[in-house]
Amino acid sequence: MESFRLGPAKLAQLFVLFFAICLGLGYPSLNRVDSRTAGGLGDVTCYAGMVVGEVADCASHMQFRVLTPSMAHPVYSLAKGRIGTWNPVMLGLLVANSVFVAGTATLLVMTIALVVGDSAIALGAGFLYLLNFAIPNLRLAGFVDAGQDFFLMAATWCLLQRRWWLLSIVAAFGALAKESSVPLLIAFSGVWWLCERKSIERPTYAALWIAGAWAIALMTLSLVQWHVGHIAQSPLSFGLGLRGNDPLMAHFFRSLTDRNLWYIFVWLLPLGLLRARRFPLAWRSAAAAASVTAFAMDAYYGGAPGTIGRTLFSAIGPLLTGGIAVLVFPGNGSATNHAS
Repeated sequence: MESFRLGPAKLAQLFVLFFAICLGLGYPSLNRVDSRTAGGLGDVTCYAGMVVGEVADCASHMQFRVLTPSMAHPVYSLAKGRIGTWNPVMLGLLVANSVFVAGTATLLVMTIALVVGDSAIALGAGFLYLLNFAIPNLRLAGFVDAGQDFFLMAATWCLLQRRWWLLSIVAAFGALAKESSVPLLIAFSGVWWLCERKSIERPTYAALWIAGAWAIALMTLSLVQWHVGHIAQSPLSFGLGLRGNDPLMAHFFRSLTDRNLWYIFVWLLPLGLLRARRFPLAWRSAAAAASVTAFAMDAYYGGAPGTIGRTLFSAIGPLLTGGIAVLVFPGNGSATNHAS
């Protein structure tokens, strides 16, 4: 069966619809809940400060996550003093994060349509993605993880379509969104290439583009550190400097019992895995590698409660959401020749 494809006009309509839904899902942050002081959302204070040009409340590494606050700043400037009881800083963050979440949902629809070839399943995946606990409570509450989600999903689409040159752009902006995007992207794209190398017409050419994207991402990390903090250090030194105080395995097991993790994955993981084999082996393996990387980073860094759930959702959330869409939505459910 030929893959179902959506034209540019339909994709634009979907993006606008998803964006409007996101604005509704994130509305409480404007004047009902102050995400900057709510329990478990302490990092939002940093990002809100960055929107108005302050980094005093930021941990040393968080000040380099510049993309989302930079996108939020123009909205804040336009809204300040003009929106009544709404918080203009949080409105800026909500609009910026809604762009990323809507973009991720749209890319997910495109990807599932390409792989499965069924419009109902593809559209269902987009809407299911928005229904996860992580979207209104984490992505649209003032964090910057929505940008990480978007660029990992963009990398998935690039790799599936074999648009190798686009990975460099994705990698650079992903590094500006959140530094953890870089090791996740390296693990994801590296394992994808290993799985697909025998079926790629020019595997060495693809490998060079992928390695080049890694180099650009690492270079971007160094440049933004120099620009923001006037810090000259290698990405490796930067990453090693984030070591937490907890024993690695003790923190790993503590993360497994984190209720924030299971609020996200309690239904997403078992239902998504039931039909995960409908998708290409490369995607499944790459998502698994990124998930292992997420756990390794969290154990090394000693992340606060909720950190592993947010990162793991970036790595494997879209794939599992697609699996649930195959399971519950009507359609032929048969994968195209992209599956391995």
